[in-house]
Amino acid sequence: MSVSAKLVLASGSPRRKEILAQLGFSVPGFSFDTLSADIDETHQSGESPHLFVSRLAVEKAEAGLSLCDNQTSPVVLGSDTIVVLDDQILGKPVDEADALRMLTELSGQSHSVMTAVALTDGKTTLTRLVETKVKFCEIDEQDILAYIATGEPMDKAGAYGIQALGGSFVERIEGSYSAVVGLPMVETRELLKEMKIL
Repeated sequence: MSVSAKLVLASGSPRRKEILAQLGFSVPGFSFDTLSADIDETHQSGESPHLFVSRLAVEKAEAGLSLCDNQTSPVVLGSDTIVVLDDQILGKPVDEADALRMLTELSGQSHSVMTAVALTDGKTTLTRLVETKVKFCEIDEQDILAYIATGEPMDKAGAYGIQALGGSFVERIEGSYSAVVGLPMVETRELLKEMKIL
């Protein structure tokens, strides 16, 4: 890792923090700070899912950078994940009824999970977009309601977490598992190398 650059993860997600920590296995003393960068995540009219998720990742990284006044040469990583079913973007559910709607729609269907990663130092901004196909098994309403009652779906795009209980609904995936969790390992590692962090 460059001595002068300090890596900052602009996310409060414990899953992203865990994955990023794993990526530093080859660098002695690898570390990073975390902060939560709040941005407006409103989807803009006519914006494709690809552009939307990429824009949010960049805006999170830039918002995180603006909070790093006390850091010397910070490099900030922002990431965003969305679930897309038939061109409909499924974000985090607003309430339990919304979670029920999303999971009912996903039942038995294939959908895309798009995760974008952005890395910025204020001068250079690098991005990657990873799309993974996920197929759900058929889920009955009783199981959906039991899942919602655990609280797990409420802060997750598409109302499920593949790395926890929600994984029991996933019949198969094509693509990056870590991207569905929230941070694609291979692509994020590439960005960190390109930015001379690893």
